[in-house]
Amino acid sequence: VPLHRPTRGRDLDVVISKNHLKVGLKADVAKAGKSSGGYIVDAPLTKAVIVDDSFWTVEDGTRLVINLQKLNQMEWWSGVCDGDDPIDITKIQPENSQLGDLDGETRQTVEKMMFDQRQKALGLPTADEQKKLDVIGQFQKQHPEMDFSNAKIT
Repeated sequence: VPLHRPTRGRDLDVVISKNHLKVGLKADVAKAGKSSGGYIVDAPLTKAVIVDDSFWTVEDGTRLVINLQKLNQMEWWSGVCDGDDPIDITKIQPENSQLGDLDGETRQTVEKMMFDQRQKALGLPTADEQKKLDVIGQFQKQHPEMDFSNAKIT
């Protein structure tokens, strides 16, 4: 977000919530009072974010950089806030890279995402869903006296 005059972080009022983003200069927000005026951005997000993993910083006093951690890492966003001009995500060409180029943790995450994507395409459970099913299966074996026939497991 471009800032029109040199600004420090303490001069900003930035509120990142799960489904909403507000950005404003504290002085402008205070002048506007209870109305939503005074905010540079005051809009619902197109998708949910993880608030505790999202953050912001001021660069060169003239630019606010906001890093939003997506709740669903597997989907592309067509925009940040509702009402923004949509991005044509069908034209996005991810750069080619080899799994071997990635660090261990990132490689593991990408491999899991690829596995989960294949499983979903085949109508099979993802890795996390399979773990849950395995735990439930073990519990059922340990407790054969319990009737699970009408249980709804999500």
